[in-house]
Amino acid sequence: MPLILFDDNAHFSLRPLTFTRPVASLRIGILTIAEKWARHLKTTYSYHTQPYLHGMFAIEIAADNIFINGSVCPDEYLLESIDKLQTGDSLYYRDMLIAVRLGESDALRFNPGQKFDRVHQHERALISVRHPEDIFRKNDIELRRDFQLITKGRSSATISSTNTIIGEDLFAEEGAVAECSNLNTKNGPIYIGQNSEVWEGVNIRGAFALCNNSQVKMGAKIYGATTIGPYCRVGGEINNSVLWGNSSKGHEGYLGNSVVGEWCNFGADTNNSNLKNNYSEVKLWDYLLDGYRKTGLQFCGLIMADHAKCGINTMFNTGTVVGVSANVFGGGYPDNFVPDFSWGGSSGLEVYRPDKMFETIERVYARRDRKLDETEKQLLQDIFNLTQPYRKF
Repeated sequence: MPLILFDDNAHFSLRPLTFTRPVASLRIGILTIAEKWARHLKTTYSYHTQPYLHGMFAIEIAADNIFINGSVCPDEYLLESIDKLQTGDSLYYRDMLIAVRLGESDALRFNPGQKFDRVHQHERALISVRHPEDIFRKNDIELRRDFQLITKGRSSATISSTNTIIGEDLFAEEGAVAECSNLNTKNGPIYIGQNSEVWEGVNIRGAFALCNNSQVKMGAKIYGATTIGPYCRVGGEINNSVLWGNSSKGHEGYLGNSVVGEWCNFGADTNNSNLKNNYSEVKLWDYLLDGYRKTGLQFCGLIMADHAKCGINTMFNTGTVVGVSANVFGGGYPDNFVPDFSWGGSSGLEVYRPDKMFETIERVYARRDRKLDETEKQLLQDIFNLTQPYRKF
């Protein structure tokens, strides 16, 4: 039975991270939410998402379909409830639609806001990603769950005896390399993905995941719960942060309680604050509110969307949101909200024109033997148009 991950209002409350993707494409733990469901249900998946994303994320409908809320992470109780659904049955947690099983004709007309006649309630608490900060807040839980899911019944590859391994919850995929480093699994598991490398002199405390084809540079200090996605390179000091993929924080500098999208780059000695000087509650820019929202958190760092970049010695204040393809540089602290497709910093911002932005992306992609095609160009142009009201300069 094909799996279709649908977006509800979370697609709007998770911006700017979801401007470029469906909610279920977010990485939390080791896997994306879509990958978690697909592994558990042993099936393929597609997305029911915003119309402007259809070119990159198409939907596939069959005779029998299971729609699952893309903001919800699977657990054993949810899987059991979903397995019992018959065609026409829906599953809710309080007033949030979790899943519905539909035949082809009803699937073609599916709307996440519609009402269903045959309703079942899920009574147990669940993990759902509704705001950007939920990703680092709940990363520890999901990292441990994914570690069990991925490694169950398997044996770790052998890594070099030059490492000091504390505890027993370390798993290395084939091709993983680590040398002369301290890997402490006492507080949580450590996962090293296929063809990834931990260079000499690194100190890692779990829970931690280094996904495939990524590197941790010499002397880095990494604390749990942190995830480094595929094709990343990181260094310096990182704490409770999630980098999704193809992003680089390769130099000294601190990153804490943060979420970083794909194709981002940090200049040398970039730092973010994750705690206000007066220890008060952190607020984050919220696209739905067109203003700042209380997070209820004392520790909250940087939220950075896809293709964003910052220059050398950039300083991000506590609770900063950087939009899609923003380019931040210069002295001082930029504002706590840097709109999508902005160019500049504390001394002022101007529009980062799409033609210039495309030139940069093409150079970045060329380094990874990838090309920027017309479908992705159109997507970025659509996001540029969609975010115009936030560029008030």
